[in-house]
Amino acid sequence: MHLIVNGQQRQVEDDISLTELVNQVSDRDTGIAVAVNNEVVPRSGWPAMPLDDGDRIDVVTAVQGG
Repeated sequence: MHLIVNGQQRQVEDDISLTELVNQVSDRDTGIAVAVNNEVVPRSGWPAMPLDDGDRIDVVTAVQGG
């Protein structure tokens, strides 16, 4: 399956969960927000979120600094 993740084409397994995808693109456990096709998906919904060929996924990480 082809997805667009953070603006880049990505080939993934057909049955990948959103949780697995996030784990592939981020090494963080907290401070992450995810949108699928411009709709924010709460973390509790990641495991059950179906992904389809051509979906656009944005993984955003909060950064703290000063």
